[in-house]
Amino acid sequence: MTDVDVLVIGAGHNGLVCATQLASAGRSVMVLEAGEQPGGMAVNREIAPGFQVPGCAQWLTQFSPQLIRELKLEQHGLELAATDLTSIGLSADGNTISLKQGEVSGEISDADRAAFAELYRLLSKVNRLLLRLSKRPPPYLVEGKLRDKLALADLGLRLRLMGSDDMSELLRQALNNVYDLLQERFESPLLKGMLSLEAVQGTHFGPRSPNTVFTLLQRKLQWAWGGEVSQVRGGMAGLGTALANAAQAAGVTLRYGAEVQSLIMPGDCVEGVQLADGTELRAGCVVSSVDPVTTFESLLGLAKVETDTARRVSQIRIKSGTAKLHLALSGLPNFTGLDASQLGQRLLIAPDPNYVERAFNPVKYGEYASLPTMDISIPSVNDPSLAPDGQHVLSAIVQHVSHSPAGGWSTQRERALSDWIDCLAQYAPDIREHIVAAEILTPADLEQQYRVQGGHWDHVEISLDQVLMMRPFPAAARYDASVPGLYLCGAGSHPGGNLSGLPGRNAADTILKMEKQS
Repeated sequence: MTDVDVLVIGAGHNGLVCATQLASAGRSVMVLEAGEQPGGMAVNREIAPGFQVPGCAQWLTQFSPQLIRELKLEQHGLELAATDLTSIGLSADGNTISLKQGEVSGEISDADRAAFAELYRLLSKVNRLLLRLSKRPPPYLVEGKLRDKLALADLGLRLRLMGSDDMSELLRQALNNVYDLLQERFESPLLKGMLSLEAVQGTHFGPRSPNTVFTLLQRKLQWAWGGEVSQVRGGMAGLGTALANAAQAAGVTLRYGAEVQSLIMPGDCVEGVQLADGTELRAGCVVSSVDPVTTFESLLGLAKVETDTARRVSQIRIKSGTAKLHLALSGLPNFTGLDASQLGQRLLIAPDPNYVERAFNPVKYGEYASLPTMDISIPSVNDPSLAPDGQHVLSAIVQHVSHSPAGGWSTQRERALSDWIDCLAQYAPDIREHIVAAEILTPADLEQQYRVQGGHWDHVEISLDQVLMMRPFPAAARYDASVPGLYLCGAGSHPGGNLSGLPGRNAADTILKMEKQS
């Protein structure tokens, strides 16, 4: 006897999207969350009394307007504090560059302005195709059904419709590294540095690494609908709260403090879960929004899967090179070249592509970059509720950082914090005098606090051999996990990470279609 039709593990954004879609289709659904709040890696944390920062994800970029409408998230409390923010490349001499929707401004040549507009046009065109692919399960290349063959035919047709020049350029650059692409097209070191950072953020790559043209495309998927960067009012927890409200309105039961210890699989089919307190829950199927390595290794156990599946799981690349820097500030720091009205925008430290590559070098050897790239938000500028009156918070995504440096983080943490504040001070000279409290979250911290293997915010590295019908591995690429009764719906599934909700939406569609076929 089952307790519900579907058990969803994890109340991250993909788990909640999947649960809501299934409940809206008439299924009884329960979401099990080990923590005490929804949102997964999109939550707030308090670093000092009254100072709220985004714990991991800090921008809303790829949650499409269509999905927001489908889930009625605005009716359930989602509010944006700022939309279509400008990305500003910082410079120690004050000569900044700003990027927004195909336009670049600042001290830059007309040739670079035209070249950026052309690159934006081409990437937007390709991303409209990628977005179409992202909204459906990836097609099988071999032994696919009719719908797979039609999907592949549709892909081929749309590639042809791009035009011969654009298609040739796409095929020429698809496997290239972003460093060479940018060297070909631009003169400005700062513009090249900013685009290099866009390509490698969240990855274990440098701009000279293969596949980074593809990761640039994937990171800027919002260009497909002309979007940029938005900030959620109330911090990133506002997204999780809205999704949880939408789920409950659809009839989903949310259960917090319910850590799943293992999957129940008495035979060849998953039939439910066992919680850490010993409680057993049964369901017609179980959907995991946690990363696939944890799902297979810890919750299921590799002994229960076929040898080839176990081998595939062990080969998934999940190295993270991403950390967070959080500061509570007594007031707004002065950034060289910026006025106060610009401090609520997205600020980037990536002065040139060689700087970005040098920041990647230490992590190859188990170290961290003392001069890293940074993606900086001062969210309290647009949303004063995040800090006490007249005070502010700063949150920065820091690239590249080893998960396990020599001697461990217990010996490196304070030095890394000091190094990164020194790096920030090159662009905001008075930053130290404003600091009330500070912390860093290393990849190891992200792993422990957000329960994701390796601390990787995409769950599985984004690269051409780990996307589409190979994400997270071929037998589990269409959300059905290759184990009867078990499905995947997290960022480790197609189309990948960022806050899109599409893996959850696609997984729900797959489950409903498979039910009809059975």
